[in-house]
Amino acid sequence: MLDKLAQIEKRYDDLHNLMADPDVTTNPTRLREITRELSTLENIVSKFRDYRMTHDALEKTRAMAREESDEEMRALAKEEASKLEADENHLYSELRLLLLPKDPRDDKDVFIEIRAGTGGDEAALFAADLFRMYTRYAEDKGWKAELVDENRTGLKGYKEVVFEIKGKGAFSRMKFESGVHRVQRVPATEAQGRIHTSTATVAVLAEVDDVEIEIKPDDLKIDIFHASGHGGQNVQKVATAVRITHLPTGLIVACQDQRSQLQNKIRAMGVLRARLYEMEIERQQRETTEARRAQVGSGERAEKIRTYNFPQDRLTDHRIGLTAHNLPRLLDGDIEEIIDALILQDQSEKLKSAGVG
Repeated sequence: MLDKLAQIEKRYDDLHNLMADPDVTTNPTRLREITRELSTLENIVSKFRDYRMTHDALEKTRAMAREESDEEMRALAKEEASKLEADENHLYSELRLLLLPKDPRDDKDVFIEIRAGTGGDEAALFAADLFRMYTRYAEDKGWKAELVDENRTGLKGYKEVVFEIKGKGAFSRMKFESGVHRVQRVPATEAQGRIHTSTATVAVLAEVDDVEIEIKPDDLKIDIFHASGHGGQNVQKVATAVRITHLPTGLIVACQDQRSQLQNKIRAMGVLRARLYEMEIERQQRETTEARRAQVGSGERAEKIRTYNFPQDRLTDHRIGLTAHNLPRLLDGDIEEIIDALILQDQSEKLKSAGVG
């Protein structure tokens, strides 16, 4: 691993030297490429240099602890060596993670689609709970959540709700939420107090740039309709809602939350690109290895990933065997510990696969 880090450092230094080359400084495209690559290497090179300085200091301190004749100085050297050893181990662990291949989508904004599954009205209410959980989490992270489309039920539930979360690293934090979520509780509509089991599906899609996936205009059927309002003066009299059908795949995307037809079309196209990109990613994953299905974050929609058990006030993430309590707190968006645990598990799996020493 250290040899690989040394190669990365050499590449970083070579790029810095290139920045002074007149052929580069007069070529904006090449200059941007070098600047971008330097930016991706800067953190790992900085950490590697910190590691090397710490390692050298540790070796000197250990030698002092062995060779110092003064007992008090020897004790101080041993204490300092213990601290430096902990720092070295910490930096080494960070470097191992930095060497892992980075998901290019990690810094992207995300579209999240929540759909009520089995369970009728109770499933729709659970979908609304999940929607609130994620929007509150986004709020706590300082991200911005914007509604794209919704299909409400009469009991303040959702048959389907689509929304966007904008914020640095949104996909890296949210991508493990894709899958089937199950709830076990006594519905508000249940007179006899029986526990019901319902489900909702969550799909997390990274926002995709126009250049990343090509959509031919001839492959689209675009319908314009009146946005569904909540009554009163706010119901729009002009048709601004947009429904886009991608004919080759049959995918349908609607957006009605923006004020103009153009804004709704732009937002709907963003969701469509994200869905098509996700389909392509899943196709490639299936072709490369079936083993990826077992990994955290594989995005398998049919897999039950989590259970919210209200009678026992318990959340269980089945992928990593995690158990957490206080469901009201968790459904209010306090899910950082769960997401951290999923990311840690994912990193551990990748380290094993990559064989990073």
